[in-house]
Amino acid sequence: MDAITQPPVIRLHPEDGVVIARQVLPPGTPVAPNVVAATRIPAGHKVAVRFHAEGEPVTRYGQIIGFTTEPVSPGQWVHTHNLAMGDFARDYAWGVDARPTDYVAEPATFQGIRRPDGRVATRNYIGILTSVNCSAHVADLIAQAFRRNPLTGEDPLAEWPNVDGVVALTHKTGCGMTQGEPLNLLRRTLGGFARHANFSHVIGIGLGCEVNQIGGLLEEQRLAGRLRSMDIQEMGGSRKTVQAGIDFVREVVAEANRVTRETVPASELCVALQCGGSDGYSGITANPALGAASDLVVRHGGTVILSESPETYGAEHLFTRRAVSQEVGQKLVDVMHWWEDYTSKLGAEMDANPSPGNKLGGLTTILEKSLGAMAKAGSTNLVDVVRYAEAVTQRGFVFMDTPGYDPVAATGQVAGGANLLCFTTGRGSVFGCKPTPSIKLATNTPMYERMVDDMDINCGTIVTGEETVQQVGERIFQHMLRTASGERTKSEEFDFGGAEFAPWPMGATM
Repeated sequence: MDAITQPPVIRLHPEDGVVIARQVLPPGTPVAPNVVAATRIPAGHKVAVRFHAEGEPVTRYGQIIGFTTEPVSPGQWVHTHNLAMGDFARDYAWGVDARPTDYVAEPATFQGIRRPDGRVATRNYIGILTSVNCSAHVADLIAQAFRRNPLTGEDPLAEWPNVDGVVALTHKTGCGMTQGEPLNLLRRTLGGFARHANFSHVIGIGLGCEVNQIGGLLEEQRLAGRLRSMDIQEMGGSRKTVQAGIDFVREVVAEANRVTRETVPASELCVALQCGGSDGYSGITANPALGAASDLVVRHGGTVILSESPETYGAEHLFTRRAVSQEVGQKLVDVMHWWEDYTSKLGAEMDANPSPGNKLGGLTTILEKSLGAMAKAGSTNLVDVVRYAEAVTQRGFVFMDTPGYDPVAATGQVAGGANLLCFTTGRGSVFGCKPTPSIKLATNTPMYERMVDDMDINCGTIVTGEETVQQVGERIFQHMLRTASGERTKSEEFDFGGAEFAPWPMGATM
């Protein structure tokens, strides 16, 4: 369908009091029968199609996204100047929309790496983890010894083509922190990465006197035999530790190279669902298209992980309706209540989440952002709710409690076992996430064309009418299979993914 024939606005639900500008709307543009834009409406933003009294709820997707702070006439721009958060009753209706999964008769396949323990990897890295920020530079120096030089083309790993790289995952914590949940959460995250199927071998580098002792990490996470460890103080300093780390990689790289890809079912996919730099199109194009792809992953027997709890706030009652049990649904509600209490103690509000970029792109409240973000999870049953960085063991749609900040959320998902990541963006995120490949989905064509070196898939064709949500979802699913089989993503081509490792820094810094 020719984009010129498309109407200037998008109506998402017949009962909505607002429609979305398909492109910039000059004053006088028709937006509904007998309604024209009263002012210039930016692309992706909302325009009222009926009168709203002050304090009246405004709906998008057929759901409440906020309440008017002044009377709003038909044709007016609806945004932060006249729309704000407000509380409303949520009907959790436990499990009323849960349905048996319609599994496909013959699941799709991809070329994966089957590990000795039966798990399937999509990449084959050697990992260097750090117990504390004090060992970060030493870990980086070890990884640098095996990094390809983009200027000369020299590749220290050229002899071992089946090894995707040596990556150091460093962080800013590990000491000066409180015992209890903050330390347990860090160790759970590091343990998840140490066990990740996309690592063939892993070494842990510590300083020696930190709170997060490597011995405690090994014991608590049961990593004996999986994680080779070194303390800089015991090794005799930085230089000796760097050399020992380089020797370790040289010792194991030939073994790591002895892998072959084989045909495995798509049920081995565990896909992290992320969005960042969202805009007014996110809930119309890339997120629902990823949701269609997520439904395909689940129907083929695989797993998808949705997270970012603050960006699900206000939409959780739609997930509880899809929960396989009241117990699962209640776990999600408990997560939201924890976040309400957490932000209150910090003197913050849940509606502080939409960033300036989100608002510039057309999103006004966290309710609106959440309703668009949840579309990434498609329509299948919610089978489990897990803690941050906790291992995901159920197949199907799983929710993981994480902050909304993308690097922290994705780090938790990968620690939980995600071997693939799909990231929707409207403003243009360039996120990578080693050892898990990150597929970038653009919500709109102008941004995709402007940042084509960073975007893998353009979902803006939904806005122009060239494709349907389902067609783009199928395209995303096929791209998942190719990426899981070894096809490199744009972020991998640019070597993103090491610096983005970001465990949740919970608790006080002492």
